[in-house]
Amino acid sequence: MPHFPFQRLQADLAALIAKLPADSRLPSEPDLAAQLGVSRATLREAMRTFETQGLIRRRQGAGTFVVGKVPVLESGLEVLESINTLAERLSMDVTTSQPTITEFPADAEYAGVFGIPVGEKLMRVSRVMRTETRPVAYLVDILPENVLLPDELKGRFSGSVLDYLLQRGDPLTVSRADISATNAAADVAKMLEVQRGDVLLEFIARLYTASGRVVDYSFSYFLPGYFKFHIVRKVGGA
Repeated sequence: MPHFPFQRLQADLAALIAKLPADSRLPSEPDLAAQLGVSRATLREAMRTFETQGLIRRRQGAGTFVVGKVPVLESGLEVLESINTLAERLSMDVTTSQPTITEFPADAEYAGVFGIPVGEKLMRVSRVMRTETRPVAYLVDILPENVLLPDELKGRFSGSVLDYLLQRGDPLTVSRADISATNAAADVAKMLEVQRGDVLLEFIARLYTASGRVVDYSFSYFLPGYFKFHIVRKVGGA
């Protein structure tokens, strides 16, 4: 079999996917690998990229299917807004699962983030955001128990901790976020229905009050094919 560079394989696979209508089933992995002249392992690696972009989706026991054009949430990052607010403004049809709420004691890392004693209770709020066809974001917020109690969210939670705190009147002023690409850990991959190790967009953010106190430490994981973020910046010296 001829050897194809990985970039050529991606181009050939992209062309194949583009020719097929939504919901079309791709050939089986052995057949597709033979058709493209690559090993199954190489093909699997290339297909992961397209799955993360939302162009194809693997269904356990059924095969791999073309998704077609996916909705993309595009936004600037100059102002902090919840994903729910952005989706509503862009008329995107998204839903958020009921949150999973757990309580746990702060370890040294979390104690340092919040400026609290080790062992003080924290609350984890995790949920999945979906489009009509699939999960596209996994959101996790960590908060001190004196900021938000589990009972407060019952029946009054839209899916965004930020929106809830703003509506409650908390004096929030600024957020600092570290943004990077990351490989999906097993628990995150399960929630987003992707393969472990697939590339995701990760935001790790701290939300501050006017007094400089951190009240929310969040971890957000996005499928890159469904989100497009940008920043508008002034030119230095202009």
